[in-house]
Amino acid sequence: MSGSVEGAPVMIEVGSGPDARAIAVRARQGTGPGLFWLGGFASDMKGTKAQALDEWAAARGRACVRFDYSGHGESGGAFVDGTVGRWSEEGLAVFDRFCAGPQIVIGSSMGGWMALLLARALRQRTSPQAATLAGLVLIAPAPDFTEELMWKAFPPEIRAEIESKGVWHRPSEYGDPQPITRRLIEDGRNHLVLDRTIDTGCPVRILQGAKDPDVPWQHAFELTHRLPSEDVVLTMIQDGDHRLSRPQDIARLLATVAELS
Repeated sequence: MSGSVEGAPVMIEVGSGPDARAIAVRARQGTGPGLFWLGGFASDMKGTKAQALDEWAAARGRACVRFDYSGHGESGGAFVDGTVGRWSEEGLAVFDRFCAGPQIVIGSSMGGWMALLLARALRQRTSPQAATLAGLVLIAPAPDFTEELMWKAFPPEIRAEIESKGVWHRPSEYGDPQPITRRLIEDGRNHLVLDRTIDTGCPVRILQGAKDPDVPWQHAFELTHRLPSEDVVLTMIQDGDHRLSRPQDIARLLATVAELS
């Protein structure tokens, strides 16, 4: 594994032809289990939680890999072109190229869905892999959010706008309005995970805020019912929000990662 942590990220190409996009990766060399970060919808690898994980890894000589999905952060492409399938493909490509040995995959919000799709893809492979899963840490996980938390929650007028215009710009307290495209919604239906048992093949830890306005705690509870009963722990943080980026939340995240190490 190679790459730079400070300064410019390593750029790799995912996809081919007109579908090719440049993905920015920051890969820290070190011992295992390595950490692999999967960020949320419209977030990037320089966020509070991702930086804290990288600093924790650096202090312990541990490997840590972060990247930005296309249309996010330092990667190429337009956010409006993004879909669950594209972003999942990018996550798997970075994992295969930069990770070796046991990995603890940490997924935040949409990254929780990406982590479950990554685990499913790895389980479907028949040949030995350079990198394996030592555990999943899911922070306010949002599997199937395009269907369960967006489409089903949208009023008829917003659904009609998406269907007729192909996009609706959702106001966001985190920055500029977010384009929610018909392609995002329709592609999401091809990657649903909550309609079946999810066999990750590794321990799973879920951190969920009870006061999360974006991903209700009931969604995390629903996820636990799809996971095998052994070695799955859901931690409910009574005063926690969606980001779970307060000092006490970061401390809990790092302790959870350490537990799986």
